[in-house]
Amino acid sequence: MDQRPIGVFDSGLGGLTAVRELCRLLPGEDVVYFGDTGRVPYGSRSRETIIKYARQDVAFLRTFDLKAILIACGTVSTTALDVLSAENPIPVMGVVEPAARAAARLPRRGDIGRLGTQTSVRSGAYERAIQAENPAARVTGQPCPLFVPLVESGRFRPGDIVIETVAAEYLAPLKAAGVDTLVLGCTHYPLLEEVIAACMGPGVALVSAGAEGARAAADFLRARGALSGRADGGACRFFVSDRQEDFARLASIFLGRDVTEAVELTDISQY
Repeated sequence: MDQRPIGVFDSGLGGLTAVRELCRLLPGEDVVYFGDTGRVPYGSRSRETIIKYARQDVAFLRTFDLKAILIACGTVSTTALDVLSAENPIPVMGVVEPAARAAARLPRRGDIGRLGTQTSVRSGAYERAIQAENPAARVTGQPCPLFVPLVESGRFRPGDIVIETVAAEYLAPLKAAGVDTLVLGCTHYPLLEEVIAACMGPGVALVSAGAEGARAAADFLRARGALSGRADGGACRFFVSDRQEDFARLASIFLGRDVTEAVELTDISQY
């Protein structure tokens, strides 16, 4: 057994999709979350900047005595996972391979779409991971640069004309391509799941990178006997680099409980 918390980080709100699933699967685990709300989005940054930010995020989280870190960010997972894994003595896990496995193994035709930031789409990481699982899969990538800022501003609910208009434009090429599976390759995107599902229609299966990453992390820790041993009672602490009140409000909506008192501000530039 290992009583230490699990660290999770993202550029902002998106990683809460992984936290929600971790708390559902492992209710006895403590979680420390960092959202870099002062520098969101990461998806339009250079590789060098993304790695710099990710190193600072990990350095902050490691001020807590963690047993593992989940990179709940598609952009960092495609860009910096190897670097962070090599530099840290505790397990550092990403979301790309778990999401790719889930998509490739669905009993569908193999016409897979995947949404991501500009950086993650350019990297081709999801395509390689999906085709490693299913070489016959046909993968169509679609960058969605406006999704993250819209989610961070709270525009992720069905009926919001702005997000519905943007989603319709981004998803049109994937509908035209006839995809039957759609990977939400940025962890912000599952907050738009209702909007995306309504646009794509009932015949398209959605795969959440955040949820799949959390499931893989839970399996990893369980297989190594590294869980706390508690059946429930795990606590979550949330840290952000800016806009503490906005994060607390939106996180409370998404997680379905008031987390205002659990959200703290940190100066990430110190790390």
